[in-house]
Amino acid sequence: MHQNYHFIKQLAPRLDRELAGKVFVEAFSQQKDELIIVFAEDLRDDLQEQEEETGQQLLKPFFIKATLTNSFSCLSFPERFDRARRNSVNLFNDFEGDRVAFVKVCKNERAIQVHFESGRDLIFKLFGNRSNFIAVNAEGEVTQLFNNKLSTDRSLTVTSLNREIDQSWEAFVAHDGRFEPLFPTFGKVANKYLSAKLAGIADLAERWAVVQEVLQEMESSVFYITKIENIPALTLFETGEVVQVLHDPVEALNAFYLAYIRLSGLDKEKADIVRLLRKRIQQTDNYLENTFQKLVDLENATKNDELANIIMANLHVIPERTEKAELYDFYRDQPITIKLKKDLSAQKNAEGYYRKAKNEKIEIDRLNDSLSAREADRKRLQEHLAHIETIELLRDMRAYIKTNKLEQGNAGPTVDELFKRLDFMGYTILIGRNAKNSDLLTKQAHKEDLWLHAKDVTGSHVVVKNQPGKKYPAPVIERAAEIAAFYSKRKNDSLCPVIVTPKKFVRKPKGLPDGLVLIDKEDIVMVVAKGE
Repeated sequence: MHQNYHFIKQLAPRLDRELAGKVFVEAFSQQKDELIIVFAEDLRDDLQEQEEETGQQLLKPFFIKATLTNSFSCLSFPERFDRARRNSVNLFNDFEGDRVAFVKVCKNERAIQVHFESGRDLIFKLFGNRSNFIAVNAEGEVTQLFNNKLSTDRSLTVTSLNREIDQSWEAFVAHDGRFEPLFPTFGKVANKYLSAKLAGIADLAERWAVVQEVLQEMESSVFYITKIENIPALTLFETGEVVQVLHDPVEALNAFYLAYIRLSGLDKEKADIVRLLRKRIQQTDNYLENTFQKLVDLENATKNDELANIIMANLHVIPERTEKAELYDFYRDQPITIKLKKDLSAQKNAEGYYRKAKNEKIEIDRLNDSLSAREADRKRLQEHLAHIETIELLRDMRAYIKTNKLEQGNAGPTVDELFKRLDFMGYTILIGRNAKNSDLLTKQAHKEDLWLHAKDVTGSHVVVKNQPGKKYPAPVIERAAEIAAFYSKRKNDSLCPVIVTPKKFVRKPKGLPDGLVLIDKEDIVMVVAKGE
């Protein structure tokens, strides 16, 4: 939480007390991911000679060190910093000699505004691995970025970095007691902490009181240096393994920075693999919960074979070309309304329900098999996690990770994580999440996989995984087509034409925009859009 808004909200006034009235001396970089900014008071005439003799040229200097790597972004405030004579570059030269008027946090945003008497601003944008330092002139135009790769930062303004959010009781009630829409500034750690406190509380007034208590706790100027999943963290409440408690945000940030950079290789690599395994366990838990609910729904629903039997027992009373019939349900001793296809006879409709019953049994068996497999996976992940926690030597941990194929590369996102997934009649249907993700799905698909897309409109790529030696059942193709229609611009059409073709007939020539492909051969099916 060292870049959490509610921490920055307390850091900014502390920096204002330190910097207001001081002069911007210089800013320089000695490494591409590091920026040093120096502020100081004016030199007094009676100190000039002494300072020249000692080499000390600054009066009450204040140093800000920004470390902005892809994996770690943090401010720290060293008491002194000796600039190297070589390999250092001056930055933000326009601010040299300019005096700081005030420092304040941008409202409801992870950014600090350092405003100068000239009217210019230096913005500290603290957005994790997208952090940046932004120079803004008196007219409000961005004139320089520390990280030029973040080109969208050129369109930022002081106004756009200050956002109004209704955080009133009335807004809380309007969102049915959900705090997330009101406080997007909390972040993952605070959301988890607050959600645990709110668990089991239904009364809105009680929930609101808990939210206010946590908000007060987060802004009480108590800062905790803790360890979460073996990695140092700065939090605004007690969580994890508390190492140190501080009451000054500058001291807290310095303590956190030192704790983080002093991590050993073992600690860092252990934290990475532990975090990965816990993520996999959580994903497995989610899958088990969703799959179990599917089984419950299937078990509780009226069985297709029962519907077929009811139709067969009432063939003589079902009129021709009707779309539904109210019949006697002898299983439950009550009337039941059954949907029918008007173009089919009653007997043919019953045969359709018998086929669905067969597929339903296949689906239930597949879900049970999948549950067993995932439960075994979860057990193995837990065993790996427990063993890794006990390893004390880096070489032993690396050997264990390699032997069990737990490397970051091998343990990257699974197909289930990359794409939306639906299992139907024993077949896996994958759905692209967006244009770029759809391109990846098509690229990774096997040439004999079935590829589907709504015709002549934008939409997700859909792939049905091939099962060698088997033909794609018509219900599977129809279901995949319904999904392709649902995730397209034709979602609300009464009928949607969907392209169906083996993936080997789909090409992606170089230079085509994301999501756009060429198709050499296709069939068309007409379906009604239907989601998962």
